[in-house]
Amino acid sequence: MTAAASPPPGQDAFYARAALWLTLALTLARILALFATPLELHPDEAQYWLWSRELAFGYYSKPPLIAWAIWATTQIGGDAEPWVRLSAALFHAVATLAVFALGRRLYDSATGFWAAVFYALMPGVQLSSLVIATDAPLLLFYALALLAYARFLADGGWRWAALLGLAVGAGFLAKYAAVYALVGLALHAALSREARGRWRLPAGLAAAGAFALVLAPNVLWNLQHGFATVQHTAANAGWEGRLFNPGKLAEFLASQFGVFGPLPFAVLIGGAGLLAARRRLQPADLMLLCFALPPFAIVAAQAFINRANANWSGAGYVAGAVLVAAWLVRWRAKRWLIANGAFQAGLAVLFLVMVVSPPFADRIGAGNSFKRVKGWAAMTDSLLARARQEPGLTAVAVDDRFLFNAAAYYGRRAWAEPGVAPLVMWVREIHPLNQAETERPLTRANGGRVLAASLIEPFRQEFKADFVHTSGREIVSVTLDGDRRKRRMELFVGEGFSPRPRDPATGLPTPP
Repeated sequence: MTAAASPPPGQDAFYARAALWLTLALTLARILALFATPLELHPDEAQYWLWSRELAFGYYSKPPLIAWAIWATTQIGGDAEPWVRLSAALFHAVATLAVFALGRRLYDSATGFWAAVFYALMPGVQLSSLVIATDAPLLLFYALALLAYARFLADGGWRWAALLGLAVGAGFLAKYAAVYALVGLALHAALSREARGRWRLPAGLAAAGAFALVLAPNVLWNLQHGFATVQHTAANAGWEGRLFNPGKLAEFLASQFGVFGPLPFAVLIGGAGLLAARRRLQPADLMLLCFALPPFAIVAAQAFINRANANWSGAGYVAGAVLVAAWLVRWRAKRWLIANGAFQAGLAVLFLVMVVSPPFADRIGAGNSFKRVKGWAAMTDSLLARARQEPGLTAVAVDDRFLFNAAAYYGRRAWAEPGVAPLVMWVREIHPLNQAETERPLTRANGGRVLAASLIEPFRQEFKADFVHTSGREIVSVTLDGDRRKRRMELFVGEGFSPRPRDPATGLPTPP
Protein backbone atom coordinates (compact mmCIF):
# COMPACT_ATOMS: atom_id res chain seq x y z
CA MET A 1 0.00 0.00 0.00
CA THR A 2 1.52 3.29 -1.06
CA ALA A 3 1.12 6.50 0.88
CA ALA A 4 -1.23 9.18 -0.39
CA ALA A 5 0.11 11.79 -2.77
CA SER A 6 1.59 14.78 -0.99
CA PRO A 7 -0.79 17.75 -0.85
CA PRO A 8 0.40 21.32 -1.41
CA PRO A 9 2.54 22.35 1.62
CA GLY A 10 0.22 25.21 2.54
CA GLN A 11 -2.86 22.99 2.54
CA ASP A 12 -1.19 20.30 4.60
CA ALA A 13 -0.03 22.83 7.19
CA PHE A 14 -3.49 24.40 7.33
CA TYR A 15 -5.23 21.10 8.06
CA ALA A 16 -2.54 20.05 10.55
CA ARG A 17 -2.94 23.31 12.48
CA ALA A 18 -6.73 22.98 12.35
CA ALA A 19 -6.59 19.44 13.76
CA LEU A 20 -4.20 20.55 16.49
CA TRP A 21 -6.34 23.55 17.51
CA LEU A 22 -9.49 21.42 17.47
CA THR A 23 -7.81 18.91 19.77
CA LEU A 24 -6.43 21.52 22.14
CA ALA A 25 -9.73 23.42 22.38
CA LEU A 26 -11.80 20.31 23.03
CA THR A 27 -9.33 18.93 25.55
CA LEU A 28 -9.21 22.21 27.46
CA ALA A 29 -13.02 22.42 27.51
CA ARG A 30 -13.26 18.85 28.78
CA ILE A 31 -10.68 19.38 31.51
CA LEU A 32 -12.45 22.54 32.66
CA ALA A 33 -15.72 20.59 32.75
CA LEU A 34 -14.07 17.87 34.83
CA PHE A 35 -13.02 20.40 37.44
CA ALA A 36 -16.35 22.27 37.37
CA THR A 37 -18.84 19.40 37.47
CA PRO A 38 -20.53 18.43 40.75
CA LEU A 39 -21.22 14.94 39.40
CA GLU A 40 -19.71 12.15 41.47
CA LEU A 41 -17.77 9.10 40.41
CA HIS A 42 -19.73 6.23 38.92
CA PRO A 43 -19.19 3.15 41.13
CA ASP A 44 -17.15 1.52 38.38
CA GLU A 45 -14.86 4.56 38.35
CA ALA A 46 -14.59 4.26 42.12
CA GLN A 47 -13.63 0.62 41.67
CA TYR A 48 -10.82 1.55 39.29
CA TRP A 49 -9.62 4.12 41.83
CA LEU A 50 -9.55 1.37 44.46
CA TRP A 51 -7.38 -0.73 42.18
CA SER A 52 -4.98 2.17 41.68
CA ARG A 53 -4.15 2.14 45.41
CA GLU A 54 -2.29 -1.16 44.88
CA LEU A 55 -0.59 -1.35 41.50
CA ALA A 56 -0.58 -4.77 39.87
CA PHE A 57 -0.34 -6.35 36.42
CA GLY A 58 -4.04 -7.29 36.45
CA TYR A 59 -7.28 -6.98 38.34
CA TYR A 60 -10.41 -9.04 38.77
CA SER A 61 -12.42 -7.70 35.83
CA LYS A 62 -10.02 -5.58 33.74
CA PRO A 63 -6.38 -5.42 32.62
CA PRO A 64 -4.15 -3.03 34.56
CA LEU A 65 -3.69 0.08 32.42
CA ILE A 66 -6.75 1.92 33.75
CA ALA A 67 -5.48 1.64 37.33
CA TRP A 68 -2.00 2.75 36.31
CA ALA A 69 -3.41 5.85 34.63
CA ILE A 70 -5.45 6.80 37.70
CA TRP A 71 -2.41 6.27 39.92
CA ALA A 72 -0.38 8.63 37.73
CA THR A 73 -2.89 11.50 37.73
CA THR A 74 -3.79 11.19 41.41
CA GLN A 75 -0.12 11.29 42.31
CA ILE A 76 -0.10 14.77 40.78
CA GLY A 77 -3.29 16.27 42.17
CA GLY A 78 -4.77 13.96 44.80
CA ASP A 79 -7.80 11.72 44.90
CA ALA A 80 -10.58 14.18 44.04
CA GLU A 81 -12.87 13.24 41.14
CA PRO A 82 -11.27 15.44 38.44
CA TRP A 83 -7.84 13.94 39.03
CA VAL A 84 -9.24 10.41 38.96
CA ARG A 85 -10.80 11.11 35.55
CA LEU A 86 -8.16 13.36 34.02
CA SER A 87 -6.34 10.78 31.90
CA ALA A 88 -9.49 10.02 29.87
CA ALA A 89 -9.44 13.45 28.23
CA LEU A 90 -5.69 13.16 27.62
CA PHE A 91 -5.97 9.70 26.06
CA HIS A 92 -8.59 10.94 23.61
CA ALA A 93 -6.55 14.04 22.80
CA VAL A 94 -3.59 11.95 21.66
CA ALA A 95 -5.95 9.52 19.89
CA THR A 96 -7.48 12.41 17.93
CA LEU A 97 -4.06 13.48 16.68
CA ALA A 98 -3.24 9.86 15.79
CA VAL A 99 -6.49 9.65 13.81
CA PHE A 100 -5.49 12.79 11.91
CA ALA A 101 -2.07 11.29 11.15
CA LEU A 102 -3.68 8.04 9.99
CA GLY A 103 -6.11 9.78 7.65
CA ARG A 104 -3.35 11.97 6.23
CA ARG A 105 -1.07 9.00 5.61
CA LEU A 106 -3.69 6.80 3.97
CA TYR A 107 -5.44 9.55 1.98
CA ASP A 108 -4.60 13.25 2.41
CA SER A 109 -4.53 16.00 5.02
CA ALA A 110 -8.15 17.04 4.37
CA THR A 111 -9.28 13.51 5.12
CA GLY A 112 -7.10 13.46 8.21
CA PHE A 113 -8.69 16.66 9.49
CA TRP A 114 -12.28 15.52 8.95
CA ALA A 115 -11.45 12.13 10.45
CA ALA A 116 -10.20 13.95 13.55
CA VAL A 117 -13.45 15.95 13.60
CA PHE A 118 -15.57 12.80 13.33
CA TYR A 119 -13.59 11.09 16.06
CA ALA A 120 -13.23 13.98 18.50
CA LEU A 121 -16.90 15.00 18.26
CA MET A 122 -18.28 11.45 18.22
CA PRO A 123 -20.98 11.20 20.94
CA GLY A 124 -19.35 8.10 22.40
CA VAL A 125 -16.01 9.88 22.62
CA GLN A 126 -17.69 12.89 24.23
CA LEU A 127 -18.87 10.69 27.08
CA SER A 128 -15.68 8.65 27.25
CA SER A 129 -13.57 11.80 27.60
CA LEU A 130 -15.26 12.67 30.89
CA VAL A 131 -15.44 9.19 32.40
CA ILE A 132 -12.46 7.15 33.49
CA ALA A 133 -12.96 3.79 31.81
CA THR A 134 -11.05 1.34 29.64
CA ASP A 135 -12.32 2.61 26.27
CA ALA A 136 -10.14 5.76 26.18
CA PRO A 137 -6.74 4.02 26.45
CA LEU A 138 -7.96 1.21 24.17
CA LEU A 139 -8.86 3.66 21.40
CA LEU A 140 -5.57 5.52 21.78
CA PHE A 141 -3.48 2.39 21.32
CA TYR A 142 -5.81 1.14 18.59
CA ALA A 143 -5.18 4.37 16.67
CA LEU A 144 -1.42 4.06 17.21
CA ALA A 145 -1.53 0.43 16.07
CA LEU A 146 -3.34 1.36 12.84
CA LEU A 147 -0.87 4.17 12.22
CA ALA A 148 2.07 1.80 12.70
CA TYR A 149 0.40 -0.77 10.43
CA ALA A 150 -0.14 1.83 7.70
CA ARG A 151 3.56 2.74 7.87
CA PHE A 152 4.48 -0.96 7.83
CA LEU A 153 2.39 -1.56 4.69
CA ALA A 154 3.92 1.47 2.98
CA ASP A 155 7.56 1.14 4.03
CA GLY A 156 7.99 -2.43 5.25
CA GLY A 157 10.69 -3.35 7.73
CA TRP A 158 10.70 -5.02 11.09
CA ARG A 159 10.76 -1.74 13.07
CA TRP A 160 7.24 -0.71 12.09
CA ALA A 161 6.11 -4.29 12.71
CA ALA A 162 7.61 -4.10 16.21
CA LEU A 163 5.82 -0.80 16.89
CA LEU A 164 2.60 -2.43 15.71
CA GLY A 165 3.13 -5.28 18.18
CA LEU A 166 3.88 -2.85 21.02
CA ALA A 167 0.73 -0.83 20.32
CA VAL A 168 -1.52 -3.89 20.12
CA GLY A 169 0.01 -5.27 23.31
CA ALA A 170 -0.60 -1.98 25.11
CA GLY A 171 -4.17 -2.08 23.80
CA PHE A 172 -4.62 -5.47 25.47
CA LEU A 173 -3.40 -3.95 28.75
CA ALA A 174 -6.23 -1.43 28.41
CA LYS A 175 -9.03 -3.77 27.35
CA TYR A 176 -9.17 -7.23 25.88
CA ALA A 177 -11.33 -5.87 23.05
CA ALA A 178 -7.94 -5.13 21.47
CA VAL A 179 -8.29 -8.68 20.14
CA TYR A 180 -10.21 -7.07 17.27
CA ALA A 181 -6.88 -5.69 16.07
CA LEU A 182 -5.67 -9.26 15.61
CA VAL A 183 -8.91 -10.10 13.79
CA GLY A 184 -8.36 -7.10 11.52
CA LEU A 185 -4.78 -8.07 10.76
CA ALA A 186 -5.75 -11.63 9.92
CA LEU A 187 -8.70 -10.53 7.76
CA HIS A 188 -6.61 -8.01 5.86
CA ALA A 189 -3.90 -10.57 5.22
CA ALA A 190 -6.53 -12.96 3.91
CA LEU A 191 -8.05 -10.40 1.52
CA SER A 192 -4.97 -8.43 0.41
CA ARG A 193 -2.05 -9.95 -1.50
CA GLU A 194 -0.04 -6.80 -0.80
CA ALA A 195 -0.58 -7.19 2.96
CA ARG A 196 0.44 -10.84 2.86
CA GLY A 197 3.57 -9.92 0.95
CA ARG A 198 4.76 -7.59 3.69
CA TRP A 199 4.78 -10.30 6.37
CA ARG A 200 8.24 -11.77 6.03
CA LEU A 201 9.77 -13.75 8.86
CA PRO A 202 11.74 -10.87 10.49
CA ALA A 203 8.65 -8.64 10.52
CA GLY A 204 6.46 -11.40 11.93
CA LEU A 205 8.95 -12.21 14.66
CA ALA A 206 9.36 -8.53 15.55
CA ALA A 207 5.60 -7.95 15.82
CA ALA A 208 4.96 -11.14 17.77
CA GLY A 209 7.92 -10.60 20.07
CA ALA A 210 6.97 -7.00 20.90
CA PHE A 211 3.37 -8.02 21.51
CA ALA A 212 4.38 -10.89 23.79
CA LEU A 213 6.85 -8.72 25.70
CA VAL A 214 4.19 -6.13 26.57
CA LEU A 215 1.47 -8.64 27.40
CA ALA A 216 3.57 -11.19 29.32
CA PRO A 217 3.21 -9.62 32.81
CA ASN A 218 -0.59 -9.62 32.52
CA VAL A 219 -0.59 -13.22 31.31
CA LEU A 220 1.54 -14.22 34.29
CA TRP A 221 -0.80 -12.36 36.64
CA ASN A 222 -3.76 -14.24 35.20
CA LEU A 223 -1.93 -17.53 35.57
CA GLN A 224 -1.36 -16.74 39.25
CA HIS A 225 -5.02 -15.75 39.77
CA GLY A 226 -6.83 -18.50 37.90
CA PHE A 227 -7.36 -16.36 34.79
CA ALA A 228 -9.80 -14.21 36.75
CA THR A 229 -9.86 -11.33 34.24
CA VAL A 230 -10.22 -13.59 31.22
CA GLN A 231 -13.06 -15.54 32.86
CA HIS A 232 -14.87 -12.33 33.80
CA THR A 233 -14.53 -11.00 30.25
CA ALA A 234 -15.93 -14.24 28.83
CA ALA A 235 -18.78 -14.23 31.35
CA ASN A 236 -19.87 -10.80 30.11
CA ALA A 237 -21.09 -12.48 26.93
CA GLY A 238 -23.88 -13.96 29.04
CA TRP A 239 -24.76 -16.92 26.81
CA GLU A 240 -27.38 -18.22 29.16
CA GLY A 241 -31.12 -17.89 29.61
CA ARG A 242 -33.18 -16.93 26.56
CA LEU A 243 -31.00 -16.88 23.45
CA PHE A 244 -31.65 -15.25 20.08
CA ASN A 245 -33.19 -11.85 20.69
CA PRO A 246 -34.02 -9.80 17.57
CA GLY A 247 -35.14 -6.96 19.84
CA LYS A 248 -31.69 -6.77 21.47
CA LEU A 249 -30.08 -6.72 18.03
CA ALA A 250 -32.30 -3.84 16.94
CA GLU A 251 -31.54 -2.02 20.18
CA PHE A 252 -27.81 -2.41 19.66
CA LEU A 253 -27.91 -1.22 16.04
CA ALA A 254 -29.99 1.79 17.04
CA SER A 255 -27.49 2.60 19.78
CA GLN A 256 -24.69 2.80 17.22
CA PHE A 257 -26.39 5.71 15.49
CA GLY A 258 -26.32 7.45 18.85
CA VAL A 259 -22.78 6.48 19.87
CA PHE A 260 -20.98 6.76 16.52
CA GLY A 261 -23.22 9.54 15.19
CA PRO A 262 -26.30 9.31 12.93
CA LEU A 263 -24.69 10.43 9.68
CA PRO A 264 -21.28 8.75 10.21
CA PHE A 265 -22.80 5.37 11.04
CA ALA A 266 -25.18 5.54 8.08
CA VAL A 267 -22.28 6.44 5.76
CA LEU A 268 -20.09 3.69 7.22
CA ILE A 269 -22.64 0.94 6.68
CA GLY A 270 -24.09 2.27 3.45
CA GLY A 271 -20.73 3.20 1.93
CA ALA A 272 -19.18 -0.15 2.74
CA GLY A 273 -22.01 -2.00 1.00
CA LEU A 274 -22.15 0.34 -2.00
CA LEU A 275 -18.44 0.48 -2.73
CA ALA A 276 -17.96 -3.24 -2.15
CA ALA A 277 -20.83 -4.04 -4.54
CA ARG A 278 -19.39 -1.75 -7.20
CA ARG A 279 -15.84 -2.98 -6.55
CA ARG A 280 -14.58 0.56 -6.03
CA LEU A 281 -12.80 0.06 -2.75
CA GLN A 282 -9.33 1.55 -2.66
CA PRO A 283 -6.56 -0.42 -0.92
CA ALA A 284 -6.74 1.91 2.09
CA ASP A 285 -10.53 1.43 2.20
CA LEU A 286 -10.11 -2.33 2.36
CA MET A 287 -7.54 -2.08 5.12
CA LEU A 288 -9.73 0.13 7.28
CA LEU A 289 -12.86 -1.95 6.65
CA CYS A 290 -10.99 -5.00 7.97
CA PHE A 291 -10.59 -3.14 11.28
CA ALA A 292 -13.87 -1.22 11.36
CA LEU A 293 -16.50 -3.81 10.49
CA PRO A 294 -15.56 -6.90 12.60
CA PRO A 295 -16.26 -5.19 15.97
CA PHE A 296 -19.69 -4.04 14.78
CA ALA A 297 -20.54 -7.38 13.15
CA ILE A 298 -19.33 -9.57 16.03
CA VAL A 299 -20.99 -7.47 18.72
CA ALA A 300 -24.21 -7.33 16.67
CA ALA A 301 -24.17 -11.16 16.60
CA GLN A 302 -23.58 -11.15 20.37
CA ALA A 303 -26.53 -8.79 20.79
CA PHE A 304 -28.74 -11.11 18.76
CA ILE A 305 -27.66 -14.16 20.79
CA ASN A 306 -28.11 -12.47 24.14
CA ARG A 307 -27.22 -8.81 24.73
CA ALA A 308 -24.50 -6.23 24.07
CA ASN A 309 -23.59 -2.83 25.44
CA ALA A 310 -23.34 0.05 22.98
CA ASN A 311 -19.62 0.61 23.64
CA TRP A 312 -18.59 -3.00 23.02
CA SER A 313 -18.07 -2.16 19.34
CA GLY A 314 -15.79 0.76 20.24
CA ALA A 315 -12.73 -0.85 18.67
CA GLY A 316 -14.25 -0.01 15.29
CA TYR A 317 -14.53 3.71 15.98
CA VAL A 318 -11.02 4.73 14.89
CA ALA A 319 -10.99 3.03 11.51
CA GLY A 320 -14.66 3.93 11.02
CA ALA A 321 -14.03 7.65 11.56
CA VAL A 322 -11.23 7.68 8.96
CA LEU A 323 -13.32 5.73 6.45
CA VAL A 324 -16.34 8.00 6.74
CA ALA A 325 -14.16 11.09 6.33
CA ALA A 326 -12.36 9.59 3.32
CA TRP A 327 -15.57 8.70 1.53
CA LEU A 328 -17.26 12.05 2.12
CA VAL A 329 -14.15 13.92 1.00
CA ARG A 330 -13.92 11.67 -2.08
CA TRP A 331 -17.59 12.28 -2.87
CA ARG A 332 -17.03 16.02 -2.41
CA ALA A 333 -19.81 16.13 0.15
CA LYS A 334 -18.51 19.31 1.74
CA ARG A 335 -21.92 20.43 2.97
CA TRP A 336 -22.48 17.11 4.71
CA LEU A 337 -19.07 17.31 6.34
CA ILE A 338 -19.72 20.81 7.65
CA ALA A 339 -23.31 20.06 8.68
CA ASN A 340 -22.33 16.93 10.59
CA GLY A 341 -19.42 18.73 12.25
CA ALA A 342 -21.72 21.56 13.34
CA PHE A 343 -24.39 19.14 14.56
CA GLN A 344 -21.97 17.08 16.64
CA ALA A 345 -20.24 20.20 17.95
CA GLY A 346 -23.64 21.40 19.14
CA LEU A 347 -24.22 18.09 20.88
CA ALA A 348 -20.78 18.36 22.48
CA VAL A 349 -21.54 21.83 23.85
CA LEU A 350 -24.93 20.66 25.15
CA PHE A 351 -23.34 17.67 26.87
CA LEU A 352 -20.66 19.81 28.52
CA VAL A 353 -23.31 22.24 29.78
CA MET A 354 -25.30 19.36 31.30
CA VAL A 355 -22.17 17.96 32.94
CA VAL A 356 -21.27 21.31 34.47
CA SER A 357 -24.89 22.11 35.42
CA PRO A 358 -26.91 18.96 36.25
CA PRO A 359 -29.99 21.08 37.17
CA PHE A 360 -30.07 22.18 33.52
CA ALA A 361 -30.12 18.50 32.50
CA ASP A 362 -33.03 17.98 34.90
CA ARG A 363 -34.94 20.88 33.34
CA ILE A 364 -34.63 19.52 29.80
CA GLY A 365 -35.57 15.99 30.86
CA ALA A 366 -32.09 14.46 30.65
CA GLY A 367 -31.53 14.07 34.40
CA ASN A 368 -32.08 10.32 34.31
CA SER A 369 -28.85 9.96 32.30
CA PHE A 370 -26.84 11.17 35.29
CA LYS A 371 -28.55 9.31 38.13
CA ARG A 372 -25.69 6.84 38.59
CA VAL A 373 -23.20 9.63 39.29
CA LYS A 374 -25.27 11.31 42.00
CA GLY A 375 -26.01 10.64 45.65
CA TRP A 376 -23.15 8.28 46.52
CA ALA A 377 -21.34 10.72 48.83
CA ALA A 378 -24.54 11.45 50.77
CA MET A 379 -25.32 7.76 51.06
CA THR A 380 -21.80 7.04 52.30
CA ASP A 381 -22.08 9.83 54.87
CA SER A 382 -25.33 8.33 56.16
CA LEU A 383 -23.79 4.87 56.36
CA LEU A 384 -20.75 6.12 58.26
CA ALA A 385 -22.84 8.26 60.62
CA ARG A 386 -24.95 5.24 61.54
CA ALA A 387 -21.83 3.06 61.96
CA ARG A 388 -20.36 5.55 64.43
CA GLN A 389 -23.56 5.42 66.51
CA GLU A 390 -23.64 1.62 66.82
CA PRO A 391 -21.33 0.25 69.54
CA GLY A 392 -19.26 -2.89 69.18
CA LEU A 393 -19.37 -3.28 65.42
CA THR A 394 -16.98 -5.76 63.85
CA ALA A 395 -17.79 -4.79 60.24
CA VAL A 396 -19.97 -2.69 57.98
CA ALA A 397 -21.27 -5.01 55.25
CA VAL A 398 -23.04 -4.21 51.97
CA ASP A 399 -24.77 -6.43 49.44
CA ASP A 400 -24.10 -4.39 46.29
CA ARG A 401 -20.75 -3.86 44.58
CA PHE A 402 -21.77 -0.38 43.42
CA LEU A 403 -22.42 0.64 47.01
CA PHE A 404 -19.17 -0.98 48.16
CA ASN A 405 -17.06 0.83 45.56
CA ALA A 406 -18.73 4.20 46.13
CA ALA A 407 -18.55 3.89 49.92
CA ALA A 408 -14.88 2.89 49.73
CA TYR A 409 -14.11 6.01 47.69
CA TYR A 410 -16.31 8.59 49.42
CA GLY A 411 -15.44 7.23 52.86
CA ARG A 412 -11.76 6.77 52.04
CA ARG A 413 -10.59 8.88 54.98
CA ALA A 414 -13.21 7.71 57.46
CA TRP A 415 -12.57 3.98 57.05
CA ALA A 416 -9.00 4.56 58.16
CA GLU A 417 -10.06 6.26 61.41
CA PRO A 418 -9.47 4.35 64.67
CA GLY A 419 -12.60 2.66 65.94
CA VAL A 420 -14.46 2.63 62.60
CA ALA A 421 -15.43 -0.92 61.62
CA PRO A 422 -14.05 -2.12 58.26
CA LEU A 423 -16.12 -2.05 55.08
CA VAL A 424 -16.75 -5.57 53.73
CA MET A 425 -18.87 -7.24 51.06
CA TRP A 426 -21.50 -9.94 51.56
CA VAL A 427 -20.88 -12.86 49.19
CA ARG A 428 -24.21 -14.08 47.89
CA GLU A 429 -23.12 -16.98 45.68
CA ILE A 430 -20.85 -19.92 46.25
CA HIS A 431 -17.91 -18.18 44.56
CA PRO A 432 -16.95 -14.48 44.54
CA LEU A 433 -18.24 -12.53 41.55
CA ASN A 434 -16.20 -9.35 41.89
CA GLN A 435 -13.01 -8.05 43.46
CA ALA A 436 -14.72 -6.77 46.61
CA GLU A 437 -16.16 -10.23 47.29
CA THR A 438 -12.74 -11.75 46.60
CA GLU A 439 -10.59 -9.47 48.73
CA ARG A 440 -12.90 -8.05 51.42
CA PRO A 441 -15.61 -10.62 52.09
CA LEU A 442 -17.92 -10.75 55.10
CA THR A 443 -16.85 -13.85 57.05
CA ARG A 444 -17.56 -15.52 60.36
CA ALA A 445 -14.35 -13.97 61.67
CA ASN A 446 -15.51 -10.37 61.09
CA GLY A 447 -19.25 -11.03 61.29
CA GLY A 448 -19.83 -10.91 65.04
CA ARG A 449 -21.85 -7.67 65.07
CA VAL A 450 -22.44 -6.09 61.69
CA LEU A 451 -24.14 -2.97 60.42
CA ALA A 452 -25.61 -4.30 57.19
CA ALA A 453 -26.59 -2.06 54.27
CA SER A 454 -28.80 -3.48 51.56
CA LEU A 455 -29.32 -1.80 48.21
CA ILE A 456 -30.72 -4.81 46.34
CA GLU A 457 -34.24 -5.59 47.48
CA PRO A 458 -34.49 -9.10 45.94
CA PHE A 459 -31.37 -10.17 47.91
CA ARG A 460 -32.40 -8.60 51.21
CA GLN A 461 -34.06 -11.58 52.86
CA GLU A 462 -31.19 -13.85 51.81
CA PHE A 463 -28.75 -11.36 53.32
CA LYS A 464 -30.63 -11.29 56.61
CA ALA A 465 -30.98 -15.07 56.70
CA ASP A 466 -27.19 -15.43 56.88
CA PHE A 467 -27.23 -13.97 60.43
CA VAL A 468 -28.30 -15.78 63.59
CA HIS A 469 -30.11 -12.65 64.73
CA THR A 470 -31.08 -9.35 63.08
CA SER A 471 -32.56 -6.28 64.67
CA GLY A 472 -33.69 -2.86 63.62
CA ARG A 473 -34.72 -1.66 60.18
CA GLU A 474 -33.89 1.80 58.96
CA ILE A 475 -34.39 3.34 55.52
CA VAL A 476 -31.95 5.88 54.09
CA SER A 477 -33.27 7.74 51.06
CA VAL A 478 -31.13 10.02 48.89
CA THR A 479 -32.70 12.35 46.32
CA LEU A 480 -31.06 12.22 42.90
CA ASP A 481 -32.95 14.86 40.89
CA GLY A 482 -35.65 16.90 42.54
CA ASP A 483 -38.33 14.66 43.99
CA ARG A 484 -38.61 12.32 41.02
CA ARG A 485 -35.82 9.81 41.61
CA LYS A 486 -34.37 8.52 44.85
CA ARG A 487 -31.92 5.83 45.89
CA ARG A 488 -33.02 3.79 48.90
CA MET A 489 -30.81 1.82 51.26
CA GLU A 490 -32.05 -0.39 54.12
CA LEU A 491 -29.91 -0.72 57.23
CA PHE A 492 -30.10 -3.38 59.92
CA VAL A 493 -27.83 -4.81 62.57
CA GLY A 494 -26.90 -8.46 62.13
CA GLU A 495 -25.29 -10.64 64.80
CA GLY A 496 -23.56 -13.98 64.49
CA PHE A 497 -22.84 -14.20 60.77
CA SER A 498 -23.36 -17.84 59.84
CA PRO A 499 -23.90 -18.14 56.09
CA ARG A 500 -26.28 -20.81 54.93
CA PRO A 501 -24.99 -23.49 52.54
CA ARG A 502 -24.91 -22.54 48.86
CA ASP A 503 -26.41 -24.85 46.26
CA PRO A 504 -23.50 -26.41 44.29
CA ALA A 505 -25.58 -26.42 41.10
CA THR A 506 -26.83 -22.83 41.14
CA GLY A 507 -24.35 -21.27 43.54
CA LEU A 508 -27.23 -19.54 45.34
CA PRO A 509 -28.14 -19.69 49.05
CA THR A 510 -30.37 -22.59 50.00
CA PRO A 511 -33.85 -21.64 51.28
CA PRO A 512 -33.94 -20.74 54.99
